[in-house]
Amino acid sequence: MLVLLPPSETKAAPARRGRPVDLAALSFPELTPTRERVLAAAIATVDEPDAVPRFFVGPSLADEVARNARLRELPARPALEVYRGVLYDALDAPTLSPAARRRASTRLVVVSGLWGAVRPGDRIPPYRLNVCSRLVGLPALEPLWREVLPDAIARAAGRGLVLDCRSSSYRAMGSPAALADRTVLVRVVRDDAGRPSVASHDAKRTRGLVVRHLLASGADPRTPEALPDALADRWPAEVLPPARPRQPWTLEVVERV
Repeated sequence: MLVLLPPSETKAAPARRGRPVDLAALSFPELTPTRERVLAAAIATVDEPDAVPRFFVGPSLADEVARNARLRELPARPALEVYRGVLYDALDAPTLSPAARRRASTRLVVVSGLWGAVRPGDRIPPYRLNVCSRLVGLPALEPLWREVLPDAIARAAGRGLVLDCRSSSYRAMGSPAALADRTVLVRVVRDDAGRPSVASHDAKRTRGLVVRHLLASGADPRTPEALPDALADRWPAEVLPPARPRQPWTLEVVERV
């Protein structure tokens, strides 16, 4: 099973020392040419007078935008140490057992607007780049990544299931159409005394907990229909078939309030 995670806007503070990012050492080497283009554009965009809105943030994050100028020089650390926020706090990777960490290293992939896709152990610096950013000299990032990312995901997935925990903006970077029959989106539903509603902010936390549960239990469901059983000791869940051909399945996870 391959689990696709979104990045987080919240990042750990830069390490005080360490080697900078080495694009050639990152997983998915077929993405290196596009990574190089996006990285160069991100650095160049910092010098634009409208740099802050170009990075899709407000004035309070101007310092983080300015730090992008040093992306080739900042100390890098493993991706799961860089990403913070609700989903990653719930995943709590540092407290996983050694066996679960080994599973994470091969099953988890973080999809981002800067790197395309990275594995947990890939070393990257903290950065500020939303996939909606408007970088100088480049088209919109979603279609740029759609040219190369789906094939990389398909090769990584092999014959296994793809559990897609990305938000809609990061799903827009591309998904392998040929894998739609074994791709499952995760939707979280709140059950408040029998009144169901789609969760929003809390959904990130639940997605993180779902991924942690699957890594900790060692479950490796081979079909969409097998996913609810893999979660049954923690959440009521239902898998819904696609409404149209070549569309993904949906895993509906119920959080009781």
